Amino acid sequence: MQELLQSIAPWLADNAIFTPQTLAQYWEGFVNTVQLVFISLVLGLILALPLSIGRASRLKPLSLAIWVYTWVFRGTPLLVQLYIAYYGLAFIPGIQQSIVWPLIRDPLYPALLAFMLNTAAYTTEIFYGAIKATPRGEVEAARAYGMSSLMAYRRIILPSALRRALPAYGNEVIFMLHASAIASVVTITDLTGVAYNVYARFYAPFSAFIFVALCYMVLSFAIQGAFKLLEKRMLVHLQPA
Repeated sequence: MQELLQSIAPWLADNAIFTPQTLAQYWEGFVNTVQLVFISLVLGLILALPLSIGRASRLKPLSLAIWVYTWVFRGTPLLVQLYIAYYGLAFIPGIQQSIVWPLIRDPLYPALLAFMLNTAAYTTEIFYGAIKATPRGEVEAARAYGMSSLMAYRRIILPSALRRALPAYGNEVIFMLHASAIASVVTITDLTGVAYNVYARFYAPFSAFIFVALCYMVLSFAIQGAFKLLEKRMLVHLQPA
């Protein structure tokens, strides 16, 4: 990776499209991408935790309703969901006269809604699988100590499930980072949107998109490194003595 960056750096420095003005635009797109992905993931994680518990519950109507939600959002393209959130919500009767119209008119909030619901669906299934994989002995031990269901989830089941779900959730975070490239179709100035603008101005698609690809690579490797450190810390009890 370091050799690749060193070989490309002189070419980028000599390229005419990398002016202070365009670099400022790339930085703005970088910040917008990170903010959009981070907020979507945080909100999606907050939503997914109770949904995964409900999905694993014995209440069949609740579990079935959550399954339908995850099935719909995992079975349809994120781009279609983004279009529905951005264009479709505006056609709900009375929405343009409501107090939420300023939020819906701003492309950021429909994009956040679509990304949040999408990542929450995937994360719910990831955590649900981890909860179902909890060793029966751990649950029985919690009951033997007199723990209530809520306390058993808080002290035993959820911490154990989160450790098992961490590798799969790390992949989901990287997937959301890559999927955020479609945000530019609803006029959000993310990294990909800036690349399109630079391409339109200088007619240099190779330079613009290669630079953006490098930015996504840096973010992806940073996320991978962060999750590896987190896994090492949370799974330290599995390391050989």
